[in-house]
Amino acid sequence: MAENLSTIVVVPGSKKEHFRKGQGLGSGNGKTAGKGQKGQGAHAHTKKHGFEGGQMPLARRLPKYGFRNLARVEMEIVNVGALEVFEDGATVNAAALQEKGLVKSIANGVKILGKGTLSKKLTVQANAFSQSAKAAIEAKGGKAEEVK
Repeated sequence: MAENLSTIVVVPGSKKEHFRKGQGLGSGNGKTAGKGQKGQGAHAHTKKHGFEGGQMPLARRLPKYGFRNLARVEMEIVNVGALEVFEDGATVNAAALQEKGLVKSIANGVKILGKGTLSKKLTVQANAFSQSAKAAIEAKGGKAEEVK
């Protein structure tokens, strides 16, 4: 059966009606509209946002520290010991790691680290390797290939 624009209905509960504050005493939220009595918070466009009545705000009393590098790329990390799930002689790439559930996302790349032991000869293709991971893979006769 073909849908028609005239047959479309709003599903009950899918839309919440906008509550109109300050619409008379009988509404339960009239007069001061939930803003209490007089004062800064009761007036329009005067939200506090950290204002502490003239005292130095907490955000300015505390020291500044740290640095967040906006250009940093968080790669997915896999240890050499986790590569034991692959068969001997297999080629391990980002797609294979995702298929086995070792990484969630391959968008930012994969880095192999050296924790754990490897007992199989594998060809591992990843965006980056630690020195110990590269050594562990090549010690078993495998290859550590860096891909971009």
